Amino acid sequence: MHTGSCLCGNVKYEIRGNFGPGFYCHCSLCRKASGSAFASNIIAAAREFVIVSGEESLKCFSTPDGTHRYFCGNCGSPIVSRRDVLPDVVRVRMGTLDSPLSQGPGAHIYVGSKAPWHEIHDQLPQHEDRPPPWG
Repeated sequence: MHTGSCLCGNVKYEIRGNFGPGFYCHCSLCRKASGSAFASNIIAAAREFVIVSGEESLKCFSTPDGTHRYFCGNCGSPIVSRRDVLPDVVRVRMGTLDSPLSQGPGAHIYVGSKAPWHEIHDQLPQHEDRPPPWG
């Protein structure tokens, strides 16, 4: 099991299972949602992602295409996102994890739309868009 929380500590969650792949997402939407050059995400099964406290603090921003981004309404920390087309999967913001991970993200996705001012200097695989079956 892994645990995580927002910056102010109002929202706390558990992931009661194993993670899927972790990745750096460079799409313009993740850049805006994170306020950075990319978002660091890790895949988890939706049924294993459980809010254990602070659910009343969660707010959601939904896009017309069915992407739902959940964040703490008090401190603004992005917590998790889900997509209607992939109901069994959530993308957890790795920066909110309190449990240590043995390794970080394994790839960069949507590098075709990355910020022009950001250079990728590591040797991780780079994908122009999202490789299946990643959420």
